[in-house]
Order: sequence, then C-alpha cells, then structure tokens
Amino acid sequence: MASIVAAFSAFSSTLTTQFLVPSSSSSIFLRTLSRRSSPPLLRLSLTSPPLRNLMACASLGLTRPSNTETPKVSFASKEVDVVQWKGDLLAIGVTEKDLAPNAEAKFQNAILNALDSKLGGLLGQASSEEDFTGKPGQSVVLRIADGLGSKRVALLGLGASASSFAAFKSLGEAVAAAAKSAQAGHVAVALASSDAFSVESKLNAASAIASGTVLGTFEDNRYRSESKKSALKSVDIIGLGSGPELEKKLKFATDVSSGIIFGRELVNSPANVLTPGVLAEEASKIAATYSDVFTAKILDAEQCKELKMGSYLGVAAASANPPHFIHLCYKPPTGPVNVKLALVGKGLTFDSGGYNIKTGPGCLIELMKFDMGGSAAVLGAAKALGQIKPLGVEVHFIVAACENMISGTGMRPGDILTASNGKTIEVNNTDAEGRLTLADALVYACNQGAEKIVDLATLTGACIIALGSSIAGVFTPSDDLAKEVFEASEASGEKLWRLPLEESYWESMKSGVADMVNTGSRPGSAITAALFLKQFVDEKVQWMHIDMAGPVWNEKQRCATGFGVATLVQWVLRNAS
Repeated sequence: MASIVAAFSAFSSTLTTQFLVPSSSSSIFLRTLSRRSSPPLLRLSLTSPPLRNLMACASLGLTRPSNTETPKVSFASKEVDVVQWKGDLLAIGVTEKDLAPNAEAKFQNAILNALDSKLGGLLGQASSEEDFTGKPGQSVVLRIADGLGSKRVALLGLGASASSFAAFKSLGEAVAAAAKSAQAGHVAVALASSDAFSVESKLNAASAIASGTVLGTFEDNRYRSESKKSALKSVDIIGLGSGPELEKKLKFATDVSSGIIFGRELVNSPANVLTPGVLAEEASKIAATYSDVFTAKILDAEQCKELKMGSYLGVAAASANPPHFIHLCYKPPTGPVNVKLALVGKGLTFDSGGYNIKTGPGCLIELMKFDMGGSAAVLGAAKALGQIKPLGVEVHFIVAACENMISGTGMRPGDILTASNGKTIEVNNTDAEGRLTLADALVYACNQGAEKIVDLATLTGACIIALGSSIAGVFTPSDDLAKEVFEASEASGEKLWRLPLEESYWESMKSGVADMVNTGSRPGSAITAALFLKQFVDEKVQWMHIDMAGPVWNEKQRCATGFGVATLVQWVLRNAS
C-alpha cells in the first residue's frame, strides 16, 4: 500500500473461526469445492514445494491461534412492562428529549417516570448527580436492592434523536459494554420513546441493536495466553415488535455480524499465521461450509502465469510464501440468475513496501497485516451471504492474495510488468503494489461476465488525509452504481464519501517507456490510484473502487473493524430478486 504516513497517528452466535496452521501431520488439499459432482480443478498435496513453504512460514514463531469460542447470544422479542421484567440488567436507550422534566421536576417520559417511581426517585437523582443528559456515549448504571425485577438499571444516551442504523448499533454496543462490566448473563433492552416509530422502523432498530450487541460482545482472544469468557447469554428486546418478521430481522443481524467477526479475525491475524495460502484455505472453508451455494477455485502461480497475470505475479515474486489467487462463486439455491456481480478485495497479507521499503515514524509497517482488509471484507460478505442465500443473483468473490517482500527475485523500481489485458506498467514505486494485484483481479472479474464490480482496498494514505479514519473514499464513473452502494451503506451504518475521477490527473501517470507508471504525483494520489484501476475494467461494466485505508483499523482499540462487510451484503441483497 502506498505509504500510509502519520495521518493515521493524528450473530449467528455459533461462529467459531479457526485458522489452519499446517503441521507435519497435516493433510491439506486446496481444491475446487462444489455442490456439483465435478472433479476438483486443483489439488496441492502436502509434499509439493509450495505447501512446504506454507507449512514452514505459517508456523514462524510457533504461534497458533487458540480455539476460542465466539460468545453465543440469543435474542428474543418481548412485549412486557419494563418495570415487571426480571433479569440481570435492564438497559434503556434515552434521547436528550426523553430527559425533559415535567411540572413536578420529575421525568416527563412515561417509562423513565415509572422506573423512577419504583426506585423512589433514585434514577432521577443519579442522572442529575452524574450529569447524564442523554448524549451519545453517556451512561448511568444503578445497582438495585429492591423495587424492580432487574438487578441493575442502565440509562444509555442516544443523542438528540435516534433513527439511524448507526445510532441503534451504537446502543447495542453500549448494552454489551454495560453487560460486560456487570457480568450480566440475562439482559433486556428497551427504548424510552418508540411509540412514534413505524413497524418497519421498530424492526430496523431491533436488528441494529442486536448487531451492535453481538459485535460489542466479541473479543478476539485467539492470540492471548489467557482470556475471560463473556457472561452474556440472552437479550430480550422489549417493545419493538414480535413475530416472524422480527425473527427474520434478528437472524439477518446475526448472520451479517458473523461475517463481520470473521473479517475482523482475518485482519487481526498476524502475517506469520495468515499467509496467502492460509487465506486461501479460509476461503475454501466457506465454500465447503455452504457447498449448496458456493464453489471455490484456488489458482497457483503457474496457473496465474498461464492467464498472463504479470502484474500480480510481479508483486508476489519476492516472497517465500507463494501467491494464491482466490475465486469463490455464489449461485442461488433455486431459480434463475438475473444479474452477475463481482466483489474484488485487495489481499496483501503483508506489505513491507518492497525495495521502496516502509521506513521512519508513521510508516505503519508493523500494521501492514491489515493490507488484506479488502479481502477480509469480501470473504466476510461471502460468509454472511452463504447463510442468507439470496435469490436471483450470482456473485464472484475474487482475491489476488500475496505478500510484498524484498529479495533477489523481487520486482525492482523501473521494472515493466505486463498485466493480463496486455497493458504494460512501469513500476516507479514498489510500495504502490496493491493496485498491481488488483489490476489482474479486475481483468479476471470482467472475464467472469460480471455486470457490476465493486473493489475494496486499503490503497492510499492520501484517502486517510482526505477523509480521516472513519470514512472510506468511493470512486466510480457510474451514478447508478453509486446510488445503489450509498443506499446500502446507509442501511449498514458504514460511512462512504464519493470523490472525483478527475481524468486530467492521468497526465502524471504516463510513462516514457510503457503504457503507464504505477504512481503519479503526490497531490490527488487517491484519485490517480483509482484512475489506474479504471484501466483494467471493461467499459461496459459498472465499476466502483472503495479506498478503505482509514476505517479498516480502530486505532483506539488496536484491532480490526470488519469494515465493508455489512455494506457489501446490503448491496448484493438490493440486486437480488
């Protein structure tokens, strides 16, 4: 990834992900996994040189992720009086307006007033003493001796108003944090004001709360010598509806959350564990688990050479860990296919920068395990969609997985690479490698007959400079595709911002000896990176590039976010029948 400079400094509740780290007793086969009876397209035996390399490098440091179990949280809809509910923790989502006092200086809101009356005014007193005003992130938690069925009551701030998916997802995360602090096993969530909500709004709020609770409960403890199990087992959602529609929404929330957690685990895993081969194995597991809708094809270096993927193979050439080109294909379990989509994710499991090595403060070389964040989003979406099984849509999930390292066999500044569409690229910076791998991946996606392509990549530090660490940059020449994806991001709560594809900037990408260079001038470098990718997409195909270098990582928590998974799932569903 082109240097991300100091800018970065200033469920399905049964999910268990276990990375395969081969040992001498392992028996690994990477093959085409299909619900049909066709023979495997690729088989690599453990005795082949590539797998010996994978085995040696994947066990570097003797680190193996432990078999930790993701917390299993069940959700149920309830229509009960919150005062009568019995359990460990009753959490109430409160807006600033809900805290308005009545003429007697008590809560005007009916639910808060009822709770405060049962507690002899303690709730109002605590809110006042702790200066709780309902702002986002604020909370008040009371331990109750008697008066209520619940052992604790928590007021959790929602801000001036709450109507978005992101607001209610944050509420779910706050519920998870309060439950963890109280070691609560049985929790209920209600909104102080939900009477004005439509039926659909209530369903969406319940889904967002469930998603936030699952994601907030999750902790990636696979690489810790000791870890504490979550106490949270069940959550009752009160006053937001009931019946089959709500059950469907809650299942959808846990399905998508399982994909997000899978994406987080992939990005969190260090490069000495998650090699390109292990990433391919994880992709193959998805196809094996959901073999009724998925097939998998994993191409080795020789097969990529036959497809003339010189741009991708140029990046991979320096590493002792061989490249693995991943192609999962989703087809609906029944009915016709009305549209073909492709999701392409950048899959650099480690990026040293190559001969233009990352050096100096703020270069973030120690975090370059996250340079496969685009592939994590794509594979996380695949996992979620394998559970949801939408109809009418065929989806190709494509990752050109490799490492960008330094050796005598690696590409050098000044080398000229030839991509699979015949275009030549003069490498003027080996640290702008992600676009080189994506070039061949995009050509491959077009060759699958995809009508719409979305690629995701931790591509440029320039995008972080422009949009910060919470917003991904979007580039597309298609207004229709932009509309679809932005609607999907609004439903998912993930933040995107469209940036221009300024064609005049292409002037700085011209080479004196090849069709193009791989980096242009520093100003507008996120735009020139997108213009570079555009050279490898068929003009008849609707295409979008998402630069997610900022939101892939949570610097405060020092872990992956799972960004992109939810938006991709929502986009695919909007294209499904």
